[in-house]
Amino acid sequence: MDLRNAVGKRHGYHPSTMAVYLDHAATSPLRPEALEAMLPYLTSNAGNPSSLHATGRRARKAIDESRESIAQLIGAQPREIVFTSGGTEADNLAVKGAGWAATARGRHIVTTAVEHKAVLNATAILERANFEIVCLLVDEFGRVDPIDVAAALTERTTLVSVMSANNEVGTLQPIAAIGEIVRGHGAKLHVDAVQLAAHEAIDINAWQADLVSLSAHKLGGPQGVGALYIRRGTQLLPQLQGGSQERQRRAGTENVAGIVGFAAAFELARAESSAEAHRLRELSRRLRDGLDQLEGVTLTGHPDDRLPNNVSVVIEGVEGGDLVAALDLEGVEVSTGSACTSGSTEPSHVLLAMGIDPHLAHGSLRITTGPETTAQDVDTTLAAIRGVLPRLRGVEGVHPKVAATA
Repeated sequence: MDLRNAVGKRHGYHPSTMAVYLDHAATSPLRPEALEAMLPYLTSNAGNPSSLHATGRRARKAIDESRESIAQLIGAQPREIVFTSGGTEADNLAVKGAGWAATARGRHIVTTAVEHKAVLNATAILERANFEIVCLLVDEFGRVDPIDVAAALTERTTLVSVMSANNEVGTLQPIAAIGEIVRGHGAKLHVDAVQLAAHEAIDINAWQADLVSLSAHKLGGPQGVGALYIRRGTQLLPQLQGGSQERQRRAGTENVAGIVGFAAAFELARAESSAEAHRLRELSRRLRDGLDQLEGVTLTGHPDDRLPNNVSVVIEGVEGGDLVAALDLEGVEVSTGSACTSGSTEPSHVLLAMGIDPHLAHGSLRITTGPETTAQDVDTTLAAIRGVLPRLRGVEGVHPKVAATA
């Protein structure tokens, strides 16, 4: 049974009625294996891991084993993993926690213009508390130059925050080069690896990272759970006050079932990553080739150094939200960009930072594939796009691109 059938039957849906789901960057459907691992901790073993009785001890053991698994997958020690409610909390804990902990040295933080809003809004909060925030520009592909990182550092710089892979356009950042620069300076490096974790092995030592954010639901785990890697010796001011959970770094009863599902899904993603990345690149190539045949469609993000499952474009003459709604009626589910900002009427801050005209940026479309995506899904999506574009543009038909002549 393939993944789509397994998930569909488990929830009572017949596969033939399910939409073509191509929004894995927003959330990847829960893997059946992760659900199976979680079920005991939602039922018979649903204890508080801080309790001393047998049920509590079973819950604690499950967390400890999951922490060990996730730590091993990224080259960390178990005690360096702190569980959170997701990637957003992990980003906030990293940026604000490290920022406040290092004020004796300085209040200077460096980040980029294409970061997730969880990082940018966290730095905005710190800026209102008299921190100096340097937001680096990127090139037309959304990449930051390590030379610019080096130039931005001062003796007061305490933290540099750069994502490993952009959640909207899929561009990969040169994290290892940035890590070497930041390590030599003596500041701390935070890497948002939420999008990358499902597709490539993470080596926190190769990156020389001090803080790394992860999220379960981007790699087939449950929503509502994530983790922050905190290198031993990194000072961090907790952002939640309460109990002494997570070595006093994150108060609150741990999400036992979510953590178990997170570890199970992460293990599967890593085991399959090499073959799956190749398959997803082939699907992305099929998508890009099809979209390239349409007039007024331009790829965004780096043409090569990008996530294997991400195809992002801007389309002339349409509003991205209208296109997503029209495709939804055709049974194809995609997005305009980050799900966290989908309600905004403003064009993507990522596209604007890449120098894309604001009017054109309104026509953004992000298509992200996953484990259950097939070539037929890609063809169905391309046919749907070709079918709805004429209506949205108010023209007779979608014209193929005209080859340039000498």
